[in-house]
Amino acid sequence: MPELPEVETTRRGVAPHSEGKQVAELIIRDPRLRWPVPDDLPGRLAGQILREADRRAKYLLLRFDHGTVIVHLGMSGSLRVITDRSEPQKHDHIDLVFTDGIRLRFNDPRRFGCWLWDEHPLNHPLLASLGPEPLGQDFNGPYLFRKSRGRKTPIKSFLMDNRIVVGVGNIYANEALFKTGIHPNRPAGRIGAARYQQLCEAIRETLSAAILMGGTTLRDFVNSEGKPGYFAQSLLVYGRAGQPCVECQRPLREIRMNQRSTVYCTRCQR
Repeated sequence: MPELPEVETTRRGVAPHSEGKQVAELIIRDPRLRWPVPDDLPGRLAGQILREADRRAKYLLLRFDHGTVIVHLGMSGSLRVITDRSEPQKHDHIDLVFTDGIRLRFNDPRRFGCWLWDEHPLNHPLLASLGPEPLGQDFNGPYLFRKSRGRKTPIKSFLMDNRIVVGVGNIYANEALFKTGIHPNRPAGRIGAARYQQLCEAIRETLSAAILMGGTTLRDFVNSEGKPGYFAQSLLVYGRAGQPCVECQRPLREIRMNQRSTVYCTRCQR
């Protein structure tokens, strides 16, 4: 599934080609996504100006004066900028066409994504209960320390709870915990304030690096230009079970937590 860096990479890619432009039409080839695309969405968007391509957690927010389209890329979807007359392919379900001919093309092979409409998107049930952005000012060590008090939840599960902080998916939780030497099974409530500050900084550093490299290569994820991310080449633990730790050379161990792969070093992480 595209994680926060992949979604942010997509946002940065489509924004220069779409912001401030007038919509000519919305073409819906298949409305059967995770939730049906609203029947009246083409009428709501025709003739309107897309003011901003924004993001909240893993959702893209296409903001208009009278409301917002909430887009999710699903398990393997993409939103790409089309500047020529290339024909839509099998899983190209939606085109947002602007009056200058440029279009945003939504591809979703598994149809787990969504295109929804809301006049007040941050109050939408999908977004209303989300925690702070990990790259925002509200996310810091004292915040994590305060939220963790009394929690017996493993720290990795704690970080992946979108009510605590959004967008720290499985890959990036593995990486950040390794960088701070914290065992993924350690109870969140048994980590001190200083280490939470280090963890917060490691999360920011990891996500920022992934965004700069276009995200992590996740099967068939591609960015707005149809290119994969390359952060996978820099991963320290995720996907490296059995390989030597980059710090101590001991073989990395893999366990399953909440049905997710968790890779860590038995010596470096406590």
